[in-house]
Amino acid sequence: MSHRAAPALERDGDVRELLPLLTLEEKVRLLTGKTVWRLHELPGIGLRSLTMSDGPVGVRGLGEVPGETSALFPSPSAVSATWDLDTAFAVGRAFAREARGHGVDAVLAPQVNIQRTPVGGRHFECYSEDPLLTSVIGTQVIRGIQDQGVAATVKHYIANDSETDRTEYVATLDAQTLREVYLAPFEHAVQVGEAWSVMAAYNQVDDGVESAQMTDHHHLVTELLKGELGFDGVVVSDWMATKSTEGSALGGLDVVMPGPGGPWEQKLLDAVRDGRVPESVIDDKVARILLLARRVGALDVPERPLDAGPALDDLITRVAAQSTVVLRRDEENPVWDRPSPARIALLGPNAVRPHVLGGGSSTVHPAHVVSPAEGLVARFPDAELVVRRGGDSRRLAPDLELAELTAAPDGALLEARFLDVDGELLETRRLTSWDGWLRDLGDEVHSVALRAELALRQPGVHRLEVATVGGYRIAIDGTVVAQHDAPAGVEVILDSSINTPEGYGGEVEIVEPRTVVVEAEHLVIRAGGYGAIIRAGFRHRTPGSDADTELAEAVEAARGAELTVVIVGTNEEVESEGWDRADLDLPGRQNELVERVLDVDPDAVIVVNAGAPVLLPWLERARTVLWVWFPGQEMGHALAAVLAGDLEPAGRLPWTLPADASDVPVPHALPGTDRRVVYTEGIHVGYRGWERLERTPAAPFGHGLGWSSFVYEQLETPEFTPAGELRVAVTVRNTGARDARETVQLYLEPPAQAAIERPVRWLAGFAGVDVAAGTSRRVVVTVPRRAFEAWDVAQDRWTTVAGDYWLGVGRSVRDLHLDTAVQVGNPDAQ
Repeated sequence: MSHRAAPALERDGDVRELLPLLTLEEKVRLLTGKTVWRLHELPGIGLRSLTMSDGPVGVRGLGEVPGETSALFPSPSAVSATWDLDTAFAVGRAFAREARGHGVDAVLAPQVNIQRTPVGGRHFECYSEDPLLTSVIGTQVIRGIQDQGVAATVKHYIANDSETDRTEYVATLDAQTLREVYLAPFEHAVQVGEAWSVMAAYNQVDDGVESAQMTDHHHLVTELLKGELGFDGVVVSDWMATKSTEGSALGGLDVVMPGPGGPWEQKLLDAVRDGRVPESVIDDKVARILLLARRVGALDVPERPLDAGPALDDLITRVAAQSTVVLRRDEENPVWDRPSPARIALLGPNAVRPHVLGGGSSTVHPAHVVSPAEGLVARFPDAELVVRRGGDSRRLAPDLELAELTAAPDGALLEARFLDVDGELLETRRLTSWDGWLRDLGDEVHSVALRAELALRQPGVHRLEVATVGGYRIAIDGTVVAQHDAPAGVEVILDSSINTPEGYGGEVEIVEPRTVVVEAEHLVIRAGGYGAIIRAGFRHRTPGSDADTELAEAVEAARGAELTVVIVGTNEEVESEGWDRADLDLPGRQNELVERVLDVDPDAVIVVNAGAPVLLPWLERARTVLWVWFPGQEMGHALAAVLAGDLEPAGRLPWTLPADASDVPVPHALPGTDRRVVYTEGIHVGYRGWERLERTPAAPFGHGLGWSSFVYEQLETPEFTPAGELRVAVTVRNTGARDARETVQLYLEPPAQAAIERPVRWLAGFAGVDVAAGTSRRVVVTVPRRAFEAWDVAQDRWTTVAGDYWLGVGRSVRDLHLDTAVQVGNPDAQ
């Protein structure tokens, strides 16, 4: 096992010269977090504490400011749906400005794992099922972040493409699959994006060379990432992922998070003193951290001045609108060209409670979210707006607004009593704010008893719950309604159940307004580096109409509307870190709602508010269908602008939309009895699998109609550059009545007798072009040299696959308008 010198030490002499100024104890201390989000400072060399924070949809902050809010961006799948490099770069720059505002040096984003299966729990946090699209969009986000002097942390390295048993499973894949699909975005991020940090994943990987936890994987981290790819940045563990001392230190990990605690600190210091870990390995890690610190302005150089960017709300609105995919559109009566409506019906569970971000660690808390109703009222101020839910699609009760219902004389939301292991009272507090958590409880507190006094006025049966994990005892008006004695530990964080916990409680019947007392005692969760915490989310389901009544009310509202907008979709119970989806169905009775609304209003606009694919059995029946993703805090304004034609919905699908779950090439990623997730499909992931199996989806990869129409007029003879790239010039004409953006997509099919296995068809390049109505534009698309290369397992290297390729140009993988032949020679034969 080799321990080659790090590029950081070889190249940055001034960083290397700092190492003799540090004691071994100081160097080892730097390698484990000081807190959940901070590293230790070293004042003797001018190093302040480096800080990190999630994440993919917004920069959460350090958890040190009560009530801290963060801007909420559209989800990564939405950013990828723009197929626009400038937009991805702008999002990255805005992330960096947010990070600096929160005191964050390294953003734990982007996530460039591949959307291997549509049921993957974090599908919405990833960019695409295609390695090229993931690579170029992810790299532009990295460039945007680091352009402002903030580090991007590319995650999760590697083959971390599903959530079930994510800390235990062994991703098992061959070298060609690894290189061509799952490593490709990380390689691009390092070699093109020059990423400053990479996060090692929870899972284990067996790549045929070594089978190990990714925090310990010497072949993939030290030899491949740091050695072959030349990565000179910091490899940080996913939070609580590191399980070993020597294995992870020698494997190539640089930083263990969170801290304090974990398998390094004193144990690693002892290992160095005993000669089990060379001090040169420690020096390598420290040099990387110091280099990162210098890059972000935490070590003897000032922070880079921020460049002024567009207004954040405007940027988020524009990205959300641009990413919107028009799955179907009404050619005879387009919604954007209709007269201003006098009456609008806004229907659906996601119209009332939209899902603007996925669940899990990427969750941020924006200062505001523009609802669909607010957006429509602002855009159509003279219209009468009728809002009907049409039934509840969520299984869990809604969050209870303690501030609205508290009956405490002093206005406090909760009384909290802190108890020791013997049940003796340590302290009592009156809490005036509550976000569902108590943190930093220390060693003495064994449990916390919460008491809420709620003023319930509405007659009927109310459901009251406390959402929690671990040990608890819940009582309503003095009667115990739920109890569990087993404590919880860090596992509830690793499986994300602490983010969207089950609710436990009971029902209360209200005849006359009265005060109801909810008491909940919680055992403290000892969660390693996350500290001592409790989780208690109060929930409340009010008396209301049954589902049949709500459906009928929604249908009646559509009957009398000039514009009907139905918003259906998923929610945090369905799409979240910590678990994979059980199926691809819309939750609740949303499909029934759509069908019944279309019965009375065939012109209704159906809006899908989801991050990952769902089955839409009514898709061919609806005249206008929009996919709006998890669109961030400006959802309402973006949707209204798209419906009114103010902004162009230029999105294209970055994944395949199935028509039937049985057609999905990789229907799940459940580990076998041996804990292995075997990548049996090889390089044929996503739409490549659909092409190979000759199955027909509801909408193919790359699909998106926009509000205008295009024809492809000319494909010029492609030409290779001296660097081996292929330049392809295409002329497109906008035949519609409005200016619009077209995404020109290029696909390759391999030579008939390719020596190495190739996909049936794969994305080779793309480019966006803005075209005025009635005019033509010529656009040049560059196909990278890698598009004609394959990983030769026998020779352990990339090789050009020679022969005659078919090249198709068009609007999606299944909608190609022009084609030509491309001849590729064998450079080894020359």
